[in-house]
Amino acid sequence: METVNSSVLCRFLAPLWRKLADWYEYSLLAVVIRGIAAGIKNWCAGSGIIRFAAREGVLSRSWEDSLLCRGLTFLLNIPTKILQWIYSKGKAAFDGSFFVQLAFSALENLPLLVGWLMLLFLVIPYEKWSNGYSFAGFVLCFVLSLFAGMRKKGWKLDLDALGPWLAAFGGAVLLAWPLSAYPDLSYRFLKYYGACILCVIVIVSTVERREHLMRLAGISSVALIVMSAYGFYQRASGIEVNPSYVDVTLELNKNMPGRVFSFFENPNAFGEVLLLLIPVAVALMLGSKGWGGRFLGFFAAAVSCVAIIMTYSRASWIGLFFAAALFVLLWNRKIIPACILLVFAAIPFLPESIFNRILTIFDSSDSSTSSRFPLYYAAGEFLTRRPILGAGLGSDAVRQAISDLNLFHGHDKFVHCHNIYLQVWCETGLLGLITFVGGIFWTAKKGAKAVLKAACDPSVRMIILGGITALMGTMLCGMADYIWNYPRVMLIFWFVCALALAGIRLAAREESEGLDRP
Repeated sequence: METVNSSVLCRFLAPLWRKLADWYEYSLLAVVIRGIAAGIKNWCAGSGIIRFAAREGVLSRSWEDSLLCRGLTFLLNIPTKILQWIYSKGKAAFDGSFFVQLAFSALENLPLLVGWLMLLFLVIPYEKWSNGYSFAGFVLCFVLSLFAGMRKKGWKLDLDALGPWLAAFGGAVLLAWPLSAYPDLSYRFLKYYGACILCVIVIVSTVERREHLMRLAGISSVALIVMSAYGFYQRASGIEVNPSYVDVTLELNKNMPGRVFSFFENPNAFGEVLLLLIPVAVALMLGSKGWGGRFLGFFAAAVSCVAIIMTYSRASWIGLFFAAALFVLLWNRKIIPACILLVFAAIPFLPESIFNRILTIFDSSDSSTSSRFPLYYAAGEFLTRRPILGAGLGSDAVRQAISDLNLFHGHDKFVHCHNIYLQVWCETGLLGLITFVGGIFWTAKKGAKAVLKAACDPSVRMIILGGITALMGTMLCGMADYIWNYPRVMLIFWFVCALALAGIRLAAREESEGLDRP
């Protein structure tokens, strides 16, 4: 660091930076921005909507001590209780065995195994991928997590940290199969959702130190680099423009190159994966205490931002921009003016194909935009007929219901609703929609509160911030696309959600330990 500070470049830039900072401090722009910020702050302080959103609801406050939470936690932890009883009876034999102690040491670092599994799941090419891999992998992790608590008195698989909304959404998913109008079509989707449920429970329950959290973020950043590198290879090798992904008849799209998709079949799916993991890489960069983690996070975020541009996925661009704005707002509001100036300064340097792609968002003649409206109409018509239960778990059940009722009248076939909110409603019914939206916003609210508390460990704060902003950006992206069309993307969504929840749990534990100290 001393070498950097004494370098010629640093000595040249430092006075320039100080002059720019002094100019901004007393400029009209700074006065205007401070006035706007103060007005927003005063409005938020007196806003009933903000106070309602920030308060801890009755359901949330009573969840941990509720009979339902305690009952579900007890049932889930019966195998662990049995294993703990076995350990107490044979403690001398267990403690005297080198190999048993080695196995326990490995089991108690289970988040590392989860991280390596996620790396593997992220970089398997689409043509070699099977959704059974993720299910089998997390069933294994779940079984190992039971053994991980074998010699830890009081250890449990934690449902408290999931909150009432996500626990209820898990229940709605499980009920959506037997209540499905097409149980045979819904059955296979239990495997996909089951992997996601196990992923969240295992990560939230086994992440017990900040190092666990940082390792998971670090491994996901390694995956980002590998995926992006393969995307660069595709672009260098040449990708033909696929008419299914680009309206080649539109004048604005005439010079657009082929869209990269890396290890995923669809460029939109790849864009959604990048959207989910880029904020986590940025959080790793800002939260790491060593230069290795900082460089890994920076490099992963940098190459991934280039890769997401090459996907030409408009919804992912908008989602990432929103996630970045939220990240800056919650992390350091002082740099908002600099970020705004940077965005405007970058616009003239955008390649023509990217600028034209942005313009197509507002062009109703673009077939990829106009084709969504018949899908929305068909889904809306179906929901007027079966609003409470929906069609049943999985896109196959929804597709079959739309077909049987002859509700879709677009040019192509109905695959899914192209909107995560409509799709979740159609699959899991009204209960599923309410608990899903409630669960993600509950996670974001709890995460924002943890981030704004100074007592929270800086590394944990950053991972929480990366997780919740990635989720919120993806929820915005989901208004224009069904982000779970590929079960692997759905798994990554819940992996990021689990990271945020695990961080919130660690932050709450730190706060509780701080209050208990004399």
